[in-house]
Parts: sequence; C-alpha cells; structure tokens
Amino acid sequence: MSASPDSTHTALFGEESTFSNEAHPGIEPSVSSDASESDIDRCSHITSVFADPSAKAGIIDKFKTVVAWHARRTHDSLHPAKRRKVRWLFMWRCLVNDWYIQPPVLQVSSPTCETCKRTLSRPFVCLHCSFAGCWSEGHITNHLKETGHTFCTDAKSGSVFCSECEDFVFDDTMDELYLSTVVSVEEQRTKFQVAKRGREPYQPWIPTNDESTALKYIATVPCQGRRGLLNLGQTCFLNVILQSFIHNPLLRNYFLSDRHNSRLCKHSDCTCCEMDNLFTEIYSPTNTPFGPTSFLATTWKVSAEMSGYAQQDAHEFFITALNQIHGTCRGSTNISCNCIIHQTFAGQFQSDVTCEKCGTVTSTIDPMLDISLELRSKSGEAATDNTLASCLRRYTKPEKLGEREYSCSKCTKASHGAVKRLSIRTLPPVLSFQFKRFEHKTSGKAAPQKIDAPIRIPASINMAPYTTLAMNTTGKDGETGYPGPDAMYEYDLFAVINHEGQMDNGHYTNFARFQDEWYRFDDDKVTPSTLSDCLASNAYMCFYVKRHLDYKPYMKPTYLLARENDIVREQAMEREKEAARMKEVDDALMAMVGGD
Repeated sequence: MSASPDSTHTALFGEESTFSNEAHPGIEPSVSSDASESDIDRCSHITSVFADPSAKAGIIDKFKTVVAWHARRTHDSLHPAKRRKVRWLFMWRCLVNDWYIQPPVLQVSSPTCETCKRTLSRPFVCLHCSFAGCWSEGHITNHLKETGHTFCTDAKSGSVFCSECEDFVFDDTMDELYLSTVVSVEEQRTKFQVAKRGREPYQPWIPTNDESTALKYIATVPCQGRRGLLNLGQTCFLNVILQSFIHNPLLRNYFLSDRHNSRLCKHSDCTCCEMDNLFTEIYSPTNTPFGPTSFLATTWKVSAEMSGYAQQDAHEFFITALNQIHGTCRGSTNISCNCIIHQTFAGQFQSDVTCEKCGTVTSTIDPMLDISLELRSKSGEAATDNTLASCLRRYTKPEKLGEREYSCSKCTKASHGAVKRLSIRTLPPVLSFQFKRFEHKTSGKAAPQKIDAPIRIPASINMAPYTTLAMNTTGKDGETGYPGPDAMYEYDLFAVINHEGQMDNGHYTNFARFQDEWYRFDDDKVTPSTLSDCLASNAYMCFYVKRHLDYKPYMKPTYLLARENDIVREQAMEREKEAARMKEVDDALMAMVGGD
C-alpha cells in the first residue's frame, strides 16, 4: 500500500508527533530560494535540487522522517523503563518502503542493509528512494552511483553525503532542519525535572514592529570579547571571576540586551550597573586591557570582607558578587526570585534521610548556587580518584548517620541509625563547581595547606546519575533510569579557573571558551589556547553550561504581580476616599438646604 511522505510520517510517529508549523510554530526553519552569501560555499547540487519546489519538499520530508525516527528510537533504547513495546525494525520497513501496517507488539530491533542484510546500528538512507544501506561496505554509495541518485543521510548525525561531490557536504538548511526535528522529538518525549508536564515548545524570537524599528539605530558590537583585565594590586581573584562572567552565555545575553541600563538605574553602589559597564567595555572596539577600578571600588563599599589590598579567595568573591548582583537586579525577591542570577545559577539540593528501623524517609530541599567538592589528598590514595565524576559520586554517596545524629518522628524514642543521601533535585542552566583545595585545620597549630592533587575534568558531563529522579527511578533488574533524553542532562565546559602557588603567595589564571575557540587569561595577557591545555590544567573552579535549555511557559514575574496588586489596592483606596469626600459634600449641602 503506497503512501505519501506525510502519511508515512504519521504512520511512524502518530498524529501527535507530526512536525508541522501548527504543532510547533516557528520550529521549522524557513528556507529562502534567493541566493545569499552562504551559497558561495554551498554544494551546487543541493542548490539545484532546492530550486525545484517539489524535489525540495521530497528531500526535506524524507530527511525529517529519518532524523525523527532515529531520535525517538534512541530515546526508547536508552530508557527501557519507559520503553514502548514496539518493534522498531517493522517501523523502519514502513519508513523505507512508504507503507503502513499496524506494528505488532515485539521487542526493539534494528534495520538491516538492503544489500548485505547486516544489522545497522547507524543506518544510511537514500533521500530519493526507500534504500537503506551500510557505509562501511560501501553499499549505500554503490546504490547512489547505480541509480543516479545524489544524496543520502546518516540517520544518527543528519550528515548529508553528495555522490556528485563524493564527500559529505554542509548545508545550513539541512543543519537547522536536523536540530529543529530533534528538539521537536525531545519536547514530545520529555518532562520537566520535577513537574509532571511536558516541555514548552521552542519558539524563536520574532521582533515586533517597535523592536525592528529600534534595531535599525543600534550600533553593531564585536561578536566576542577577548580583552584582558589589568591587575590593580593582587586583584587576579577578581579578574578570573569577571572573565567567567563575561564568557557565561546567559549573563552575556542578559547584559548585552540592555536588560539593566546603568544610565537609568537609581541604585547607588549598584553591582548590576558595574556588570553593565563591564560588558560595554569588553565588547567595545578597544583592544587594550581594561582596568575594572569602578567594579573593585563598588565591591569594597558593599562588602567589607572583600575590601583591602590583600589577596582574596576567588570562590569567596564569586559568591559575594552573585549576592550583590542578585540584590541590585530587577526582579529580585526573597521568594521565587526571578533575577538573572537565580535564572542562571540557582538549582535545588534534596537531602533524603531514611530511618533504618521503620524505613521512613524525611526529605529536605535546599537552594544551591554552586557545588563544593572534596578532593582526595595525594598521600596514600590513587590519583585516579580525583575526577569530577568520582567527586560527584562521593558527594551523592549514602552516608551512615550515628544513633545520636538522627531522631525519627514515627519511631519510639529508642536510639537507632539512619542513612542520609544528597542529590540534585533541580539542575540549573549553569553549573559552578569548586574543588576544596585550601585546607584549614580545625585543631592544633598546623598552618592552612593547599591540596595540589591533580583533578581531571571532562569537556562535557552528563548530570543525570546525580539527580533525584535518577536515584529514585529504577527499572527492571534494578536498572537505574531517568526520564527524557540525555540531551536534557548534558553540560559543556566553558570556563576554568586555576590557582598557582601556595595560599599566601599564589596567583589566579583562567581559561575561557567562546564557541569552539579557547583562550587563556592571565590578567592583562590574553593568549590563544586549546581544549587539551584547559583540561590538563589544575582546576580550582570550573563552569559548565547546559547544552539544551528547558523552555517553560511564560510566567509573569512575581515583582510585577506584586506591583499590579499594589496598584489595584491603591486605586480601590482612592475610590473609597473619593466616595467619602463626595458623601461629606452631599451631607454639607443637605445641611445647608435644611438650615434654609
């Protein structure tokens, strides 16, 4: 039974997963048929095919269906606890042959090469017909040559191979289409970390008429800021934290979009104004090092512990700066804060204490802005223990509590033990890790020491194993699982802070990334670097940004709600006062009439 590409797509994924503009407004990239500057490097064969609307529609529909099939199949394979009992091989036959029969309830399987019948964990699909083949044996390329077809695609990565060019080719249209299709599948299959509801569909920003008019008069700025910061006298601790702020994508987007304007702010000694001025200076055409004198002076005024010319701890300044930005930021509240600091760094810890006698679990939720991790000292312990993953495993490892450390509310007064476990309930968009390198002795006259043990950090990390959901979710045979694809829990490294020397005479430097380029910052000196150099450095702090952000439904900020409620109350009071005044006037008039 033949079917059109649209019907095949519906047969594979159901009505709920049809990728249309109505289901996901703005998710499908618009492709202009007009020539652009990118056409210079574009594959000429793709350009010629896209010039024909019908041929272009067929290629795009097949490409979307293949990518969506693999994204959904990958999700169900990784999460067997949530797996649908559908035979994916049968669904693959529906895809490549453009026909549909209700699939039987069987185990998950993989498609096979049409030529050698080998099972394909990474199938390549012809974008002109129903052929699927293997790459290693060249069957997919042989098919293209024999049939005269031009394009095939890798179902896993979405890479497009051109038989005329005899190479993989990059096309911005196909690249955007791949990303939008994968995001759309993830939106349908995933839930938020705590709430039992789906993700908010991604919608691109479309400027209004007023915004378009305002954009015409805005001067362009450099796409990235690579500007050193002058050392103002043992202020390297301040410089490295400011560089981590500058290269933080969420903070950068916030302050460069004029969300806080220092010229309109009415606060005195405002750290948010200092951040606004900092980004203005960093993204100016000037390349000479910048001296953050005003930022330092404001820090001294608002924080006595940070004042003076002594060397300070970078982590302590980081926490101080976050608190000061939070306190002067628009939308700052004590409950459900909507300021940029909490939108960027705020997450939640969950502490579960389980009574060993009755099994009662007592849960406590605490806020978090960063995570401080213990390092294994180099004396008598393997250096391999010092990895970010091992530190996180120790951090979330169950801890035995003594009989005097816990009192169960449901048991008798008899003393008994309990088990405590810490986990991450809510992951923030940006994760900040600090490794406790400075050891302060609590007893005796021993001087504080620095732990110089090396620590290995990854370029990316999956935080799912350390979340509350993963620890509380178990599948068959005790297999731990978690909802949603791995993309929801993956973070990429973008900044690392290093400390060289000892506690009393050390120096801070840092690495930072913009897109795929790494740089090393040593106060006013900025040098190109590499990811390998960054990972080989001895980190004191490191920062990771979430690869895919959660888009929540728009919620009006609490400070706006409070302001609107205040306005309503004030208007009601004014009406009451006006009614009372009019009543007094009426009473006075009636008294005058009665007197006459």
